[in-house]
Amino acid sequence: MFKKISAAYEVLNDDQKRGIYDRYGEAGLKGMGGGGAGPGMGDFNNPFDLFEQLFNGGMGGGGFGGGMGARRAQMPVDGDDERYELQIDFNEAVFGSMSKEITITRLESCGTCNGSGQKEGTTPTTCSTCGGQGQVAQVMQSILGRIQQVTTCPDCNGTGSRGEPCSSCGGDGRVRRSKKISLRVPPGVDNGSRLRVKGEGNAGLRGGQGGDLYVFISVKKHSSLRREGVTIHSDVDVTYIDAILGTSVKVNTLDGEVDLKIPSGTQPGTTLVMGRRGVPRLGNQNIRGDHHVHLRVTIPQKISAEEKSKVEELRELQPKKDGKKKFGPFKF
Repeated sequence: MFKKISAAYEVLNDDQKRGIYDRYGEAGLKGMGGGGAGPGMGDFNNPFDLFEQLFNGGMGGGGFGGGMGARRAQMPVDGDDERYELQIDFNEAVFGSMSKEITITRLESCGTCNGSGQKEGTTPTTCSTCGGQGQVAQVMQSILGRIQQVTTCPDCNGTGSRGEPCSSCGGDGRVRRSKKISLRVPPGVDNGSRLRVKGEGNAGLRGGQGGDLYVFISVKKHSSLRREGVTIHSDVDVTYIDAILGTSVKVNTLDGEVDLKIPSGTQPGTTLVMGRRGVPRLGNQNIRGDHHVHLRVTIPQKISAEEKSKVEELRELQPKKDGKKKFGPFKF
């Protein structure tokens, strides 16, 4: 099939062979050595390049492929997406923000030329370089034979037409402008979270749809709280006396200060869990994580003489390693 297509293209692209075919048919071509698997088979390194030439206007407007390159060049092109970096506070990431105003810069349709790119009052003309196809073909010689490569026309940028460009947009049909957008930040976002705002990217060309805006979130650190997913971590210092006897301390949480009971005999490094005091789950704010409180028992480096006496009395009351208690000079 590719041999037949290559042969047909060779005939249609050669005025002399095309004239002979119109007069005498395939028999006339055979008389001059044409119409078979001739030199045209070496013109394409990739068979899809041949389809590009046949069906996308590589025949200069002739044959059954003519004009398709120009029509494709005039098709709508969707706009590119835009990226925006947004830094928010710790609590905003946890509980969200109903209205976060940001200012973005993007390509919008030119109001002077209504997106056409042409100066008002002028009419574009067919590009003489590509003949209105929006594409030009270049033939290169390689060890595999001649390779024909199709590229976008450099003079009309693939539009197939040339004219006097709009003074506001320089012929692009779009201008870069700033715009304020009110953004809703959902509860539970974290560093690296991405929010999509549909249609707020760059404007398209020739009526194409606008791109999207992607907002990437970064979160400021909290002075006393740390976050791991939906879990909050914090540290609380207690004296060794409170660790032994037990006490109640105030803990700074996402919901404000909360009283936390420290049980007697608490060991250094103990972690106490405060249920449902963590971060709301992204997409379901009714489900919250936990708050882990890590206890750090502080031991003073210096104590008064009275404190030292009391501690020594306490040590005397502790069981000895041999399991016997000491009363005065005797052990029992």
